[in-house]
Amino acid sequence: MPTSSPSETLLIALGGNALIRKGQAGTIREQFANLKIPTRQIARLSRRNRIIITHGNGPQVGNLLLQQECCDAVPRLPLEILVAQTQGQIGYMIESTLDTALMELGVHSRQPFITVISYVVVNEKDPAFENPTKPIGPVLTEAQAADSPFPTRLTAKGYRRVVASPRPVTVVEKREIRKLIDMGFIVICCGGGGIPVTREGRSFNGVDAVIDKDLVSAVLAKEIRADRFIIATDVPGAAIHFNTPQQIDLQAVTVEEMETHLRDGHFPPGTMQPKIEAALAFVRQGGKEAVITSLDAIEDAVRGCAGTRITAE
Repeated sequence: MPTSSPSETLLIALGGNALIRKGQAGTIREQFANLKIPTRQIARLSRRNRIIITHGNGPQVGNLLLQQECCDAVPRLPLEILVAQTQGQIGYMIESTLDTALMELGVHSRQPFITVISYVVVNEKDPAFENPTKPIGPVLTEAQAADSPFPTRLTAKGYRRVVASPRPVTVVEKREIRKLIDMGFIVICCGGGGIPVTREGRSFNGVDAVIDKDLVSAVLAKEIRADRFIIATDVPGAAIHFNTPQQIDLQAVTVEEMETHLRDGHFPPGTMQPKIEAALAFVRQGGKEAVITSLDAIEDAVRGCAGTRITAE
């Protein structure tokens, strides 16, 4: 059974439910309370490992978009700026709860941490820009959708604005993140998948898009040479024949076996599929192990006794 060795580098990707659970209104009090579950585990893991934390921002950036829609007195901000705002907001919330968890262990004075506002290069010719599919922001009526200056699509919740979700190419701050890890910092970065930018000469231009948080986490894990990649979400792991009488929970799986399950269509797009793709990409590129697990089992996953563990063989 695999266990982490001293001074391994762990990249832990926190899903959106780390802050807001199903059925909750998403108050700040609720979000801080929810963050205690992963941050206490991360604090304990930091005594033996170097840690990078990435996180989602879907509900938070959606709330900012909704606030913009409700107010015409202030100029509206582009999506890239809203992503940057949520990186700072959630970074502060993670830092605050992590600091408390470290104080509970009596090690806060010896364990520094930092949030890095991160932007991620995407290819301006990515096919996703020709077919925006990622719903964001408030639900619209049919009439509002027809008058919207943005592309919209009918979703299960109603009409919503959609943006492109291009694949990440590289994390711009990867060298700085690596240096901070080597200096002993817990690094919080790539919030919401990072601020999407395209290159123009030596400059970067922000674009209206949303990058999948798990896919960019896999890119960063490779670029900073992480040993293990932990995807913490709202289910215990991946399963085939999910939510049927034939459901089989996957535990230890090879890349080849998981690729077969992926081709067979066992993982829904937009939910489990990008997590599987991210985990596979990390292991294919030399990572020791990728694990998909629940938020309350992060430590057990690192010890090798929880979640779906994907290895090369």
